[in-house]
Amino acid sequence: MFNKSLKYSYADKKNMAAKRRGIIFIVLLFFAIYMLITNFLFLIRILENTSMQPSLNYGDRFIFSTFGIKKNLKDLPFFDSLPADRGNVVLINKNAYRNNSIIKSVFDKLIRFFSVNKIGLSGMEDQVFIKRVIALPGDTISMNNYVLRIQPEGDRYTFTEFELSDKLYEINIPNVPALWDEAIPFSGSMEKIVLGSDEFFVLSDDRGNTNDSRTWGPVPAAFISGKAIFRYWPPDKIGVP
Repeated sequence: MFNKSLKYSYADKKNMAAKRRGIIFIVLLFFAIYMLITNFLFLIRILENTSMQPSLNYGDRFIFSTFGIKKNLKDLPFFDSLPADRGNVVLINKNAYRNNSIIKSVFDKLIRFFSVNKIGLSGMEDQVFIKRVIALPGDTISMNNYVLRIQPEGDRYTFTEFELSDKLYEINIPNVPALWDEAIPFSGSMEKIVLGSDEFFVLSDDRGNTNDSRTWGPVPAAFISGKAIFRYWPPDKIGVP
């Protein structure tokens, strides 16, 4: 006699398999969308130190635009000629010149997708920083009392960084001992240098933190992997950073 339970069991198994395939398809679809967004449109990053105080704080969360930032896209007519402007908060990725394999990159994205961007492959985040663009290619710059002075290329006059920036921001100038030797590197003074045609000068808003262009030197455009367009946390600081 025909056993109906076997029939229904087989049908149930087919339905379950179909559901599993559907779930896998949806997950893969979302992952593909995530890959597209994070490679060509947006990145989400958390400020995990105090180097950008007082303007930005530890734990602030940002949406970074990568649209038009990538080196192979920025020269197209519908993208800006520069990846960032004076005063912009940017994501500096010093891994840009590393020869990471496509497979490693995909696995890194996969791990970040399932960990809500909290975990990545070992070492991938060690060279990623949130900084502010202060000077642009061709600028002649110097520093006095932790404030950058800038002579734009082709301009006769020198301005402070605040006079040239469209963005309002504050900096934290550290208190230094009275006998501090100005000859000590990164004491708050810097002799004049001229930025190259592909170089940007980025600084921490907390000028007591020298993990920026004062230690690295000017950064090439390829190191700029995103521009902050929105701060969505904390709620009382929501807006353009």
